[in-house]
Amino acid sequence: MAERVSIGQLPSSWRRFAGVFAAAGALVLGGCQTVVPRGPAPVRRPPVVRPAQPQQPIVEQGIPSDSQRHRVALLVPLTGPNAGVGQSLANATQLALLDSGNDRVRITTYDTAGGAALSTQKALADGAQLILGPLLAEDVRAVTPIARRAGVPVVSFSNDSSVAGNGAYLMGYVPAQSVARVVDYARDKGVTSFGALVPNGMYGERASTAFLRAVETAGGRVGSLQTYDRASGSMTAAILRLTKSAPYQAILIADGGGMAAAGVPVLRKNGMGGARVLGTELWNSESSIASKPALEGAWFASVSDGLYRQYATKYRARFGVAPFRLSSLGYDSVLLTIRIMRDWPIGAPFPEDRLHDRGGFAGIDGAFRFGRDNVAERALEVQEIRGGTTVTVSPAPGGFGG
Repeated sequence: MAERVSIGQLPSSWRRFAGVFAAAGALVLGGCQTVVPRGPAPVRRPPVVRPAQPQQPIVEQGIPSDSQRHRVALLVPLTGPNAGVGQSLANATQLALLDSGNDRVRITTYDTAGGAALSTQKALADGAQLILGPLLAEDVRAVTPIARRAGVPVVSFSNDSSVAGNGAYLMGYVPAQSVARVVDYARDKGVTSFGALVPNGMYGERASTAFLRAVETAGGRVGSLQTYDRASGSMTAAILRLTKSAPYQAILIADGGGMAAAGVPVLRKNGMGGARVLGTELWNSESSIASKPALEGAWFASVSDGLYRQYATKYRARFGVAPFRLSSLGYDSVLLTIRIMRDWPIGAPFPEDRLHDRGGFAGIDGAFRFGRDNVAERALEVQEIRGGTTVTVSPAPGGFGG
Protein backbone atom coordinates (compact mmCIF):
# COMPACT_ATOMS: atom_id res chain seq x y z
CA MET A 1 0.00 0.00 0.00
CA ALA A 2 1.35 3.44 -0.89
CA GLU A 3 2.31 5.73 1.98
CA ARG A 4 -0.05 8.67 2.58
CA VAL A 5 1.63 12.07 2.52
CA SER A 6 0.09 15.18 4.15
CA ILE A 7 0.35 18.66 2.61
CA GLY A 8 2.72 19.68 5.32
CA GLN A 9 5.08 16.90 4.28
CA LEU A 10 5.14 17.89 0.63
CA PRO A 11 8.09 19.76 -0.88
CA SER A 12 7.70 23.56 -0.74
CA SER A 13 6.96 23.79 -4.47
CA TRP A 14 4.16 21.27 -4.09
CA ARG A 15 2.71 23.15 -1.03
CA ARG A 16 2.52 26.36 -3.09
CA PHE A 17 0.43 24.57 -5.69
CA ALA A 18 -1.78 23.07 -2.97
CA GLY A 19 -2.39 26.60 -1.61
CA VAL A 20 -3.36 27.86 -5.06
CA PHE A 21 -5.79 24.98 -5.46
CA ALA A 22 -7.34 25.70 -2.03
CA ALA A 23 -7.72 29.42 -2.76
CA ALA A 24 -9.32 28.66 -6.10
CA GLY A 25 -11.77 26.31 -4.38
CA ALA A 26 -12.76 29.04 -1.93
CA LEU A 27 -13.54 31.48 -4.76
CA VAL A 28 -15.70 28.98 -6.57
CA LEU A 29 -17.66 28.06 -3.46
CA GLY A 30 -18.11 31.72 -2.50
CA GLY A 31 -19.49 32.52 -5.96
CA CYS A 32 -22.11 29.77 -5.65
CA GLN A 33 -23.82 31.21 -2.51
CA THR A 34 -27.55 31.92 -3.22
CA VAL A 35 -29.59 34.81 -1.57
CA VAL A 36 -33.29 33.89 -0.92
CA PRO A 37 -35.59 37.02 -1.04
CA ARG A 38 -38.25 35.79 1.43
CA GLY A 39 -37.91 34.59 4.98
CA PRO A 40 -35.21 35.10 7.47
CA ALA A 41 -31.74 35.64 6.20
CA PRO A 42 -29.83 32.38 6.01
CA VAL A 43 -27.11 31.81 8.43
CA ARG A 44 -23.86 32.26 6.61
CA ARG A 45 -21.33 29.57 7.14
CA PRO A 46 -17.73 29.75 6.06
CA PRO A 47 -17.05 28.10 2.71
CA VAL A 48 -15.92 24.51 2.85
CA VAL A 49 -12.39 24.11 1.60
CA ARG A 50 -11.63 20.56 0.63
CA PRO A 51 -8.03 19.56 1.27
CA ALA A 52 -5.87 18.88 -1.74
CA GLN A 53 -5.34 15.20 -2.46
CA PRO A 54 -1.93 14.03 -1.31
CA GLN A 55 0.59 13.22 -4.03
CA GLN A 56 1.53 9.56 -4.16
CA PRO A 57 5.26 8.86 -3.94
CA ILE A 58 6.85 7.71 -7.21
CA VAL A 59 8.34 4.22 -7.05
CA GLU A 60 11.08 3.56 -9.62
CA GLN A 61 11.79 0.16 -11.07
CA GLY A 62 15.39 -1.13 -10.97
CA ILE A 63 18.19 0.77 -9.29
CA PRO A 64 17.57 4.41 -8.31
CA SER A 65 18.21 7.23 -10.78
CA ASP A 66 21.61 8.82 -10.34
CA SER A 67 22.63 11.81 -12.43
CA GLN A 68 25.82 12.49 -10.49
CA ARG A 69 27.69 9.21 -10.96
CA HIS A 70 28.77 6.90 -13.77
CA ARG A 71 26.89 3.63 -14.02
CA VAL A 72 29.22 0.61 -14.06
CA ALA A 73 28.10 -3.03 -13.96
CA LEU A 74 30.15 -5.79 -12.34
CA LEU A 75 29.35 -9.25 -13.75
CA VAL A 76 30.68 -12.06 -11.56
CA PRO A 77 29.42 -15.41 -10.20
CA LEU A 78 27.96 -14.93 -6.71
CA THR A 79 26.43 -18.40 -6.47
CA GLY A 80 27.58 -21.79 -7.69
CA PRO A 81 31.08 -23.31 -7.78
CA ASN A 82 32.88 -20.03 -8.57
CA ALA A 83 31.03 -17.92 -6.00
CA GLY A 84 34.12 -17.53 -3.80
CA VAL A 85 36.17 -15.95 -6.57
CA GLY A 86 33.23 -13.82 -7.69
CA GLN A 87 32.56 -12.46 -4.21
CA SER A 88 36.26 -11.71 -3.77
CA LEU A 89 36.22 -9.71 -7.02
CA ALA A 90 33.11 -7.83 -5.86
CA ASN A 91 34.72 -7.03 -2.50
CA ALA A 92 37.84 -5.81 -4.28
CA THR A 93 35.89 -3.32 -6.39
CA GLN A 94 34.24 -1.85 -3.30
CA LEU A 95 37.60 -1.63 -1.54
CA ALA A 96 39.04 0.22 -4.53
CA LEU A 97 36.23 2.78 -4.39
CA LEU A 98 36.79 3.29 -0.66
CA ASP A 99 40.57 3.57 -1.01
CA SER A 100 40.30 6.06 -3.86
CA GLY A 101 37.65 8.15 -2.09
CA ASN A 102 35.83 8.39 -5.40
CA ASP A 103 32.10 9.09 -5.29
CA ARG A 104 31.46 9.55 -9.02
CA VAL A 105 31.26 5.87 -9.90
CA ARG A 106 28.35 3.63 -8.98
CA ILE A 107 29.10 -0.11 -9.30
CA THR A 108 26.17 -2.52 -9.33
CA THR A 109 26.93 -6.25 -9.09
CA TYR A 110 25.04 -8.86 -11.14
CA ASP A 111 25.29 -12.62 -10.57
CA THR A 112 26.29 -14.45 -13.76
CA ALA A 113 25.63 -17.93 -12.33
CA GLY A 114 22.01 -17.73 -13.51
CA GLY A 115 23.04 -16.75 -17.03
CA ALA A 116 25.55 -14.15 -18.16
CA ALA A 117 23.38 -12.98 -21.06
CA LEU A 118 20.43 -12.34 -18.74
CA SER A 119 22.69 -10.45 -16.31
CA THR A 120 23.98 -8.30 -19.15
CA GLN A 121 20.50 -7.41 -20.36
CA LYS A 122 19.53 -6.42 -16.81
CA ALA A 123 22.68 -4.30 -16.40
CA LEU A 124 22.08 -2.49 -19.70
CA ALA A 125 18.43 -1.89 -18.82
CA ASP A 126 19.66 -0.33 -15.57
CA GLY A 127 21.79 2.10 -17.56
CA ALA A 128 25.28 0.55 -17.33
CA GLN A 129 27.80 2.37 -19.54
CA LEU A 130 30.72 0.02 -18.80
CA ILE A 131 30.85 -3.67 -17.88
CA LEU A 132 33.56 -5.11 -15.63
CA GLY A 133 33.74 -8.89 -15.93
CA PRO A 134 32.65 -11.56 -16.46
CA LEU A 135 35.14 -14.10 -15.17
CA LEU A 136 34.72 -17.14 -17.42
CA ALA A 137 35.49 -17.26 -21.14
CA GLU A 138 32.12 -18.79 -22.05
CA ASP A 139 30.40 -15.94 -20.22
CA VAL A 140 32.46 -13.38 -22.13
CA ARG A 141 31.27 -14.99 -25.37
CA ALA A 142 27.66 -14.62 -24.24
CA VAL A 143 28.04 -11.06 -22.96
CA THR A 144 30.09 -9.41 -25.73
CA PRO A 145 27.57 -9.34 -28.62
CA ILE A 146 24.79 -8.02 -26.35
CA ALA A 147 27.01 -5.28 -24.93
CA ARG A 148 28.41 -4.46 -28.36
CA ARG A 149 24.96 -3.77 -29.77
CA ALA A 150 24.43 -1.31 -26.92
CA GLY A 151 27.82 0.35 -27.49
CA VAL A 152 29.07 -0.70 -24.05
CA PRO A 153 32.64 -2.08 -23.72
CA VAL A 154 33.43 -5.17 -21.63
CA VAL A 155 36.58 -5.34 -19.47
CA SER A 156 36.75 -9.03 -18.61
CA PHE A 157 38.74 -10.97 -16.01
CA SER A 158 39.23 -13.97 -18.30
CA ASN A 159 42.65 -15.18 -19.47
CA ASP A 160 41.36 -16.80 -22.67
CA SER A 161 42.69 -14.56 -25.42
CA SER A 162 40.33 -16.11 -27.99
CA VAL A 163 37.40 -14.13 -26.54
CA ALA A 164 39.10 -10.72 -26.84
CA GLY A 165 38.01 -8.22 -29.47
CA ASN A 166 34.71 -6.81 -30.72
CA GLY A 167 34.44 -4.58 -27.67
CA ALA A 168 35.77 -7.14 -25.16
CA TYR A 169 39.05 -6.52 -23.32
CA LEU A 170 40.94 -9.06 -21.21
CA MET A 171 42.65 -8.22 -17.92
CA GLY A 172 43.45 -11.85 -17.04
CA TYR A 173 46.99 -13.21 -16.89
CA VAL A 174 47.61 -15.03 -20.17
CA PRO A 175 50.21 -17.84 -20.31
CA ALA A 176 51.96 -16.56 -23.43
CA GLN A 177 53.37 -13.53 -21.62
CA SER A 178 54.71 -15.38 -18.59
CA VAL A 179 56.26 -18.11 -20.74
CA ALA A 180 58.01 -15.55 -22.96
CA ARG A 181 59.28 -13.61 -19.94
CA VAL A 182 60.81 -16.59 -18.13
CA VAL A 183 62.35 -17.96 -21.35
CA ASP A 184 63.95 -14.57 -22.05
CA TYR A 185 65.35 -14.47 -18.53
CA ALA A 186 66.74 -18.00 -18.80
CA ARG A 187 68.35 -17.16 -22.14
CA ASP A 188 69.96 -14.07 -20.58
CA LYS A 189 71.44 -16.39 -17.94
CA GLY A 190 73.07 -18.55 -20.57
CA VAL A 191 70.43 -21.23 -21.14
CA THR A 192 70.33 -22.36 -24.77
CA SER A 193 68.70 -25.83 -24.71
CA PHE A 194 65.10 -26.20 -23.54
CA GLY A 195 62.56 -28.98 -23.01
CA ALA A 196 58.91 -28.75 -22.00
CA LEU A 197 56.15 -30.75 -20.32
CA VAL A 198 52.71 -29.43 -21.21
CA PRO A 199 49.22 -30.67 -20.25
CA ASN A 200 46.72 -31.50 -22.95
CA GLY A 201 43.97 -28.94 -23.36
CA MET A 202 43.54 -25.34 -24.40
CA TYR A 203 45.88 -23.89 -21.76
CA GLY A 204 48.59 -26.37 -22.76
CA GLU A 205 48.17 -25.59 -26.45
CA ARG A 206 48.62 -21.87 -25.86
CA ALA A 207 51.58 -22.43 -23.57
CA SER A 208 53.20 -24.70 -26.18
CA THR A 209 52.82 -22.16 -28.95
CA ALA A 210 54.20 -19.39 -26.75
CA PHE A 211 57.13 -21.56 -25.63
CA LEU A 212 58.24 -22.55 -29.13
CA ARG A 213 57.98 -18.98 -30.35
CA ALA A 214 59.81 -17.54 -27.32
CA VAL A 215 62.72 -19.99 -27.55
CA GLU A 216 63.11 -19.37 -31.26
CA THR A 217 63.00 -15.58 -30.77
CA ALA A 218 65.57 -15.81 -27.98
CA GLY A 219 67.93 -17.86 -30.16
CA GLY A 220 67.62 -21.07 -28.14
CA ARG A 221 66.80 -24.67 -29.11
CA VAL A 222 63.88 -26.89 -28.12
CA GLY A 223 65.04 -30.49 -27.78
CA SER A 224 61.62 -31.95 -27.02
CA LEU A 225 58.12 -30.91 -25.99
CA GLN A 226 55.95 -33.65 -24.48
CA THR A 227 52.26 -33.53 -23.55
CA TYR A 228 50.41 -35.46 -20.85
CA ASP A 229 46.95 -35.95 -19.39
CA ARG A 230 46.18 -35.22 -15.76
CA ALA A 231 45.89 -38.92 -15.01
CA SER A 232 48.00 -41.37 -13.04
CA GLY A 233 51.23 -42.21 -14.81
CA SER A 234 50.70 -39.85 -17.75
CA MET A 235 53.27 -37.26 -16.66
CA THR A 236 55.81 -39.97 -15.82
CA ALA A 237 55.41 -41.40 -19.31
CA ALA A 238 55.89 -37.93 -20.82
CA ILE A 239 59.07 -37.43 -18.77
CA LEU A 240 60.49 -40.74 -19.99
CA ARG A 241 59.85 -39.66 -23.57
CA LEU A 242 61.50 -36.33 -22.81
CA THR A 243 64.70 -38.00 -21.61
CA LYS A 244 65.35 -39.45 -25.04
CA SER A 245 66.46 -36.00 -26.21
CA ALA A 246 68.28 -35.06 -22.99
CA PRO A 247 70.20 -33.25 -21.67
CA TYR A 248 68.47 -29.89 -21.25
CA GLN A 249 69.57 -26.83 -19.38
CA ALA A 250 65.98 -25.82 -18.59
CA ILE A 251 62.60 -27.56 -18.64
CA LEU A 252 59.29 -25.72 -18.67
CA ILE A 253 56.42 -27.39 -16.77
CA ALA A 254 53.37 -25.46 -17.97
CA ASP A 255 51.07 -26.47 -15.15
CA GLY A 256 50.16 -25.61 -11.59
CA GLY A 257 52.72 -25.83 -8.81
CA GLY A 258 51.33 -29.09 -7.44
CA MET A 259 51.71 -30.95 -10.73
CA ALA A 260 55.15 -29.46 -11.28
CA ALA A 261 56.31 -30.51 -7.81
CA ALA A 262 55.10 -34.04 -8.49
CA GLY A 263 56.99 -34.25 -11.77
CA VAL A 264 60.36 -32.84 -10.67
CA PRO A 265 61.50 -35.90 -8.63
CA VAL A 266 60.84 -38.08 -11.67
CA LEU A 267 62.94 -35.72 -13.79
CA ARG A 268 65.81 -35.90 -11.29
CA LYS A 269 65.72 -39.70 -11.21
CA ASN A 270 65.92 -39.89 -14.98
CA GLY A 271 69.11 -38.01 -15.68
CA MET A 272 67.92 -34.41 -15.58
CA GLY A 273 69.16 -33.42 -12.15
CA GLY A 274 70.94 -30.33 -13.42
CA ALA A 275 68.08 -28.86 -15.46
CA ARG A 276 66.55 -25.60 -14.24
CA VAL A 277 62.76 -25.92 -13.84
CA LEU A 278 60.65 -23.12 -15.31
CA GLY A 279 57.04 -22.39 -14.37
CA THR A 280 54.19 -20.16 -15.50
CA GLU A 281 51.92 -17.50 -14.03
CA LEU A 282 49.75 -20.28 -12.54
CA TRP A 283 52.30 -20.64 -9.76
CA ASN A 284 51.67 -17.16 -8.47
CA SER A 285 48.08 -18.01 -7.54
CA GLU A 286 49.24 -20.75 -5.15
CA SER A 287 50.16 -19.49 -1.70
CA SER A 288 52.01 -22.72 -0.83
CA ILE A 289 54.22 -22.78 -3.90
CA ALA A 290 57.37 -21.73 -2.04
CA SER A 291 56.98 -24.50 0.53
CA LYS A 292 57.45 -27.29 -2.02
CA PRO A 293 61.07 -28.54 -1.69
CA ALA A 294 61.03 -30.13 -5.15
CA LEU A 295 60.71 -26.67 -6.70
CA GLU A 296 63.76 -25.20 -4.98
CA GLY A 297 65.63 -23.04 -7.49
CA ALA A 298 62.78 -22.95 -10.02
CA TRP A 299 62.03 -19.75 -11.94
CA PHE A 300 58.64 -18.43 -12.96
CA ALA A 301 57.33 -15.13 -14.30
CA SER A 302 54.25 -13.35 -12.95
CA VAL A 303 52.86 -10.01 -11.89
CA SER A 304 54.59 -8.46 -8.90
CA ASP A 305 53.41 -9.36 -5.39
CA GLY A 306 54.77 -6.24 -3.65
CA LEU A 307 51.60 -4.13 -3.68
CA TYR A 308 49.39 -7.20 -3.60
CA ARG A 309 50.61 -8.11 -0.13
CA GLN A 310 49.58 -4.68 1.18
CA TYR A 311 46.22 -5.04 -0.53
CA ALA A 312 45.69 -8.53 0.92
CA THR A 313 46.33 -7.23 4.45
CA LYS A 314 43.81 -4.42 4.00
CA TYR A 315 41.29 -6.80 2.42
CA ARG A 316 41.57 -9.28 5.28
CA ALA A 317 41.11 -6.53 7.85
CA ARG A 318 37.91 -5.32 6.18
CA PHE A 319 36.26 -8.58 5.12
CA GLY A 320 37.66 -11.03 7.66
CA VAL A 321 39.00 -13.49 5.06
CA ALA A 322 41.94 -13.67 2.69
CA PRO A 323 41.27 -12.56 -0.91
CA PHE A 324 41.58 -14.79 -3.94
CA ARG A 325 44.68 -13.86 -5.91
CA LEU A 326 42.56 -12.98 -8.95
CA SER A 327 40.63 -10.39 -6.95
CA SER A 328 43.33 -7.84 -7.69
CA LEU A 329 41.89 -7.72 -11.22
CA GLY A 330 38.69 -6.31 -9.77
CA TYR A 331 40.59 -3.68 -7.80
CA ASP A 332 42.67 -2.65 -10.81
CA SER A 333 39.63 -2.49 -13.10
CA VAL A 334 38.19 0.20 -10.81
CA LEU A 335 41.48 2.15 -10.85
CA LEU A 336 41.37 1.90 -14.64
CA THR A 337 37.82 3.29 -14.68
CA ILE A 338 38.74 6.18 -12.40
CA ARG A 339 41.80 7.00 -14.51
CA ILE A 340 39.68 7.27 -17.66
CA MET A 341 36.93 9.17 -15.87
CA ARG A 342 38.62 12.52 -16.46
CA ASP A 343 37.65 12.17 -20.13
CA TRP A 344 34.20 10.76 -19.41
CA PRO A 345 31.41 13.29 -18.78
CA ILE A 346 28.55 12.11 -16.57
CA GLY A 347 25.82 10.54 -18.71
CA ALA A 348 28.01 10.21 -21.80
CA PRO A 349 29.05 6.86 -23.34
CA PHE A 350 32.27 5.38 -21.99
CA PRO A 351 35.24 6.62 -24.10
CA GLU A 352 36.42 3.21 -25.31
CA ASP A 353 39.33 4.64 -27.29
CA ARG A 354 41.00 5.59 -23.98
CA LEU A 355 41.47 1.89 -23.22
CA HIS A 356 44.16 1.87 -25.91
CA ASP A 357 46.38 4.42 -24.15
CA ARG A 358 49.89 3.30 -25.12
CA GLY A 359 51.29 4.67 -21.89
CA GLY A 360 49.25 2.06 -20.06
CA PHE A 361 47.77 2.00 -16.59
CA ALA A 362 49.02 1.25 -13.09
CA GLY A 363 47.53 -1.05 -10.48
CA ILE A 364 48.19 -3.54 -7.71
CA ASP A 365 49.57 -5.95 -10.30
CA GLY A 366 51.88 -3.34 -11.82
CA ALA A 367 51.80 -1.65 -15.20
CA PHE A 368 49.57 -2.94 -17.99
CA ARG A 369 48.11 -1.78 -21.28
CA PHE A 370 45.75 -3.23 -23.85
CA GLY A 371 47.32 -4.25 -27.13
CA ARG A 372 45.74 -4.25 -30.57
CA ASP A 373 44.22 -7.63 -29.72
CA ASN A 374 42.52 -6.09 -26.63
CA VAL A 375 44.53 -8.35 -24.32
CA ALA A 376 46.29 -6.76 -21.35
CA GLU A 377 50.05 -6.65 -21.90
CA ARG A 378 51.67 -6.79 -18.46
CA ALA A 379 55.01 -5.83 -16.99
CA LEU A 380 56.12 -9.10 -15.37
CA GLU A 381 58.86 -9.99 -12.93
CA VAL A 382 60.78 -13.26 -12.57
CA GLN A 383 60.79 -14.98 -9.20
CA GLU A 384 62.93 -17.80 -7.88
CA ILE A 385 61.81 -20.27 -5.22
CA ARG A 386 64.53 -20.18 -2.64
CA GLY A 387 64.65 -21.37 0.97
CA GLY A 388 60.89 -21.68 1.44
CA THR A 389 60.06 -18.30 -0.05
CA THR A 390 60.04 -16.52 -3.41
CA VAL A 391 62.74 -14.03 -4.31
CA THR A 392 62.49 -11.53 -7.17
CA VAL A 393 65.49 -12.12 -9.42
CA SER A 394 64.38 -9.85 -12.29
CA PRO A 395 62.09 -6.94 -11.35
CA ALA A 396 59.18 -5.93 -13.55
CA PRO A 397 59.67 -2.76 -15.59
CA GLY A 398 57.80 0.23 -14.25
CA GLY A 399 56.08 1.06 -17.52
CA PHE A 400 56.17 0.79 -21.28
CA GLY A 401 58.59 2.37 -23.68
CA GLY A 402 56.08 2.91 -26.47
